[in-house]
Amino acid sequence: MPALIEAFLDPASKTYSYVIYEHDGGHCAIVDPVLDYNAAAGRTSTVQADRIIAFVRQHQLQVQWLLETHAHADHLSAAPYLRRELGGKIAIGRSISKVQGVFKTLFNLEPGFRTDGSQFDHLFAPDESFRIGNLKATALHVPGHTPADMAYLIDGDVIMVGDTLFMPDVGTARCDFPGGNANQMFASIRKLLAFPASVRLFVCHDYPPDSRAPQCQTTVGEQRKSNIHIHDGIDEAAFVAMRTQRDAGLCMPTLLLPAIQVNVRAGNLPPAEDNGVTYLKIPLNQL
Repeated sequence: MPALIEAFLDPASKTYSYVIYEHDGGHCAIVDPVLDYNAAAGRTSTVQADRIIAFVRQHQLQVQWLLETHAHADHLSAAPYLRRELGGKIAIGRSISKVQGVFKTLFNLEPGFRTDGSQFDHLFAPDESFRIGNLKATALHVPGHTPADMAYLIDGDVIMVGDTLFMPDVGTARCDFPGGNANQMFASIRKLLAFPASVRLFVCHDYPPDSRAPQCQTTVGEQRKSNIHIHDGIDEAAFVAMRTQRDAGLCMPTLLLPAIQVNVRAGNLPPAEDNGVTYLKIPLNQL
């Protein structure tokens, strides 16, 4: 049987989280879960994550994996909260260490903060195989948006593409974050689009035009035919020129500064200070 996939849209960040499973009562993986964050009040909550918990419990699923496609810049990860409530291993690609090194410097993180990815339960090597119950899965390294971006191939029929690709009428993700690279993004996308045309692709975000509702699923064939940034016939030079020009005009994501310093810790908050309060840092005039 094909993998069953339940999507959860966070309207605030336009992020899709997913539960991937084979059947009721079996094992599952949760992909890119969102922790609600009120930036004005500096408060977190678990409304979106609790929707996932309710679904997992309703279907009597056993959480095996909490998969992050990358260290997100638009939302805080709810992976630690879900691990406490449901179990499972928090996993990401092993190149997260490169991202941690950059942001440890930017945020002047505490001396004890390690840049070896050890905050995560598992670091995937490129093309590493794993299982979600009886579903076969492969961790695909797709750098470009960040050095550590991963996509997850499930049973040869589904790919969770993270921020590498959006819906065809939206295009592709930006490459101007520290460590991002448009040439690498082009190669990563071509790698994904080399799969059969029928393979289903599930995106991490959708920013739809006014003419349609948000969507999360497309196919390799649809992307090759009509992705506005990288359909068949667009070569690397044209893509890099487009991406460079487009990225230069984009604003920084609203939650980049709070999100990154949490997400490089596998979604854990910074250690509390001597008054028992946890703080997030805002480096001034650095980005």
